Amino acid sequence: MPKPKNYRKIVYICSPFAGDEETNIANARRYCRIAVDRGYMPIASHLIYPQFMDDETERDVAMHMSLVLLGKSEEVWVVGHTISQGMAVEIEQAKYWGKHIRYFDKQMREETND
Repeated sequence: MPKPKNYRKIVYICSPFAGDEETNIANARRYCRIAVDRGYMPIASHLIYPQFMDDETERDVAMHMSLVLLGKSEEVWVVGHTISQGMAVEIEQAKYWGKHIRYFDKQMREETND
Protein backbone atom coordinates (compact mmCIF):
# COMPACT_ATOMS: atom_id res chain seq x y z
CA MET A 1 0.00 0.00 0.00
CA PRO A 2 1.52 3.37 -1.00
CA LYS A 3 2.19 5.95 1.67
CA PRO A 4 -0.12 8.97 1.69
CA LYS A 5 1.11 12.17 0.05
CA ASN A 6 1.42 13.91 3.44
CA TYR A 7 3.37 11.01 5.01
CA ARG A 8 6.23 12.00 7.34
CA LYS A 9 8.84 9.52 8.47
CA ILE A 10 9.05 9.33 12.30
CA VAL A 11 12.51 10.26 13.56
CA TYR A 12 13.69 9.92 17.14
CA ILE A 13 15.83 12.87 18.21
CA CYS A 14 18.71 11.66 20.37
CA SER A 15 20.50 14.60 22.00
CA PRO A 16 21.69 15.49 25.51
CA PHE A 17 19.25 16.44 28.29
CA ALA A 18 21.29 16.32 31.53
CA GLY A 19 23.83 18.98 32.40
CA ASP A 20 22.81 22.36 31.05
CA GLU A 21 19.14 21.39 30.82
CA GLU A 22 17.93 24.83 29.70
CA THR A 23 20.33 24.92 26.74
CA ASN A 24 19.79 21.25 25.93
CA ILE A 25 16.01 21.68 25.87
CA ALA A 26 16.32 24.73 23.61
CA ASN A 27 18.61 22.74 21.32
CA ALA A 28 16.22 19.76 21.20
CA ARG A 29 13.36 22.09 20.29
CA ARG A 30 15.48 23.53 17.47
CA TYR A 31 16.42 20.05 16.21
CA CYS A 32 12.75 19.05 16.18
CA ARG A 33 11.80 22.22 14.30
CA ILE A 34 14.46 21.49 11.69
CA ALA A 35 13.18 17.92 11.34
CA VAL A 36 9.65 19.23 10.74
CA ASP A 37 10.96 21.74 8.20
CA ARG A 38 12.72 18.88 6.40
CA GLY A 39 9.48 16.90 6.15
CA TYR A 40 9.86 14.53 9.11
CA MET A 41 7.82 13.88 12.27
CA PRO A 42 10.21 14.18 15.24
CA ILE A 43 9.93 12.54 18.63
CA ALA A 44 12.11 13.92 21.43
CA SER A 45 11.26 12.10 24.63
CA HIS A 46 13.45 14.45 26.67
CA LEU A 47 11.06 17.26 25.73
CA ILE A 48 8.08 15.21 26.91
CA TYR A 49 8.78 13.26 30.09
CA PRO A 50 10.65 15.88 32.14
CA GLN A 51 7.48 18.00 31.92
CA PHE A 52 5.73 15.74 34.44
CA MET A 53 8.29 13.20 35.69
CA ASP A 54 11.21 13.55 38.08
CA ASP A 55 14.47 12.60 36.36
CA GLU A 56 16.09 11.65 39.66
CA THR A 57 13.38 9.33 40.98
CA GLU A 58 11.65 8.15 37.78
CA ARG A 59 14.55 7.95 35.35
CA ASP A 60 14.21 4.19 34.76
CA VAL A 61 10.50 4.50 33.95
CA ALA A 62 11.10 7.49 31.66
CA MET A 63 13.95 5.68 29.92
CA HIS A 64 11.76 2.64 29.34
CA MET A 65 9.03 4.81 27.82
CA SER A 66 11.63 6.60 25.70
CA LEU A 67 12.84 3.29 24.30
CA VAL A 68 9.26 2.32 23.43
CA LEU A 69 8.99 5.57 21.44
CA LEU A 70 12.35 4.89 19.82
CA GLY A 71 10.99 1.52 18.76
CA LYS A 72 8.17 3.25 16.90
CA SER A 73 10.57 5.48 14.97
CA GLU A 74 11.88 4.79 11.49
CA GLU A 75 15.18 6.60 12.04
CA VAL A 76 17.26 7.78 14.97
CA TRP A 77 19.02 11.14 14.64
CA VAL A 78 21.98 11.52 16.99
CA VAL A 79 22.84 15.19 17.35
CA GLY A 80 26.14 16.61 18.58
CA HIS A 81 29.42 15.06 19.60
CA THR A 82 28.60 14.67 23.30
CA ILE A 83 27.00 11.28 23.98
CA SER A 84 25.32 11.20 27.39
CA GLN A 85 24.67 8.00 29.32
CA GLY A 86 21.01 8.03 28.26
CA MET A 87 21.93 8.65 24.63
CA ALA A 88 24.37 5.71 24.74
CA VAL A 89 21.53 3.43 25.88
CA GLU A 90 19.27 4.75 23.09
CA ILE A 91 21.96 4.30 20.42
CA GLU A 92 22.76 0.77 21.57
CA GLN A 93 19.06 -0.17 21.51
CA ALA A 94 18.62 1.40 18.06
CA LYS A 95 21.55 -0.63 16.77
CA TYR A 96 20.14 -3.80 18.34
CA TRP A 97 16.82 -3.21 16.59
CA GLY A 98 18.53 -2.41 13.30
CA LYS A 99 17.24 1.16 13.17
CA HIS A 100 18.68 3.52 10.59
CA ILE A 101 20.90 5.87 12.63
CA ARG A 102 22.01 9.22 11.25
CA TYR A 103 24.54 11.52 12.91
CA PHE A 104 24.39 15.32 12.84
CA ASP A 105 26.45 18.15 14.26
CA LYS A 106 24.73 20.81 16.39
CA GLN A 107 23.96 22.85 13.27
CA MET A 108 22.08 19.78 11.94
CA ARG A 109 24.58 19.10 9.18
CA GLU A 110 24.69 15.40 8.56
CA GLU A 111 27.98 13.69 9.23
CA THR A 112 29.10 10.65 7.31
CA ASN A 113 31.65 7.98 8.07
CA ASP A 114 33.33 8.31 4.66
